[in-house]
Amino acid sequence: MAATADALLERLASEPRLAGLFLDFDGVLAPIVERPDDAALPPGARTELERLAGRYALVAVVSGRSGDDVRARIGVPGIAVVGSHGLELAPEAERWREPLAAFAARAPWPAARTEVKALAVSFHFRDRADERAARTELQAIAQAAREQGLVARFGRKVLEVLPPVAAGKGAAVRRLLEQEGLRRALVAGDDTTDLDAFDAVEGLECGVRVAVVSPESPAALRERADVAVEGTEAFLELLRRL
Repeated sequence: MAATADALLERLASEPRLAGLFLDFDGVLAPIVERPDDAALPPGARTELERLAGRYALVAVVSGRSGDDVRARIGVPGIAVVGSHGLELAPEAERWREPLAAFAARAPWPAARTEVKALAVSFHFRDRADERAARTELQAIAQAAREQGLVARFGRKVLEVLPPVAAGKGAAVRRLLEQEGLRRALVAGDDTTDLDAFDAVEGLECGVRVAVVSPESPAALRERADVAVEGTEAFLELLRRL
């Protein structure tokens, strides 16, 4: 880890009551698994979240999962949770709940690989042997979503379909920072949607962008990060420094 990265982390940790931590769940706190329903927070990560929640002004998990799902998997009091890539803080997204569920029901994709969330649908292809064929099939689903006014984007072995609402992880981070009056923050993510959250700490007096990288991570994530760590276990070690 570069000296500048060390200095950023030390500055953030030196006055924790002035700072917020914004963490993704899958691929950051919890390892990526074949079936999203099997994702679990490691005991060591839970211990650290409990400690950090009592130390920092704000600890938040901003995830693509529904907020209720994340809360159940974390089980730590005092953690702010925002689901559906931040859309749960956008009231105008609520009217798209039923259209999204209807789109998922009609999409030509196996139900076992389709994850219907509160305000998003994920079409997974992690277990498909022929990834190129899977992406071709999903491109057709993505096009159908766009024709219906929805947003479609690819992530780590997944196509996500979302409401056409100008909200995301970045907007959620900005809103929580403003509510708490904070000018220092750390944001950690592992996928394309986390770049939006990286943008949210631009211009803060202390903003730290952490990329939790893997062979599947987009190149832009590492390029934009102040700190890059290899996988969830290395990120847990970083948390212990805070």
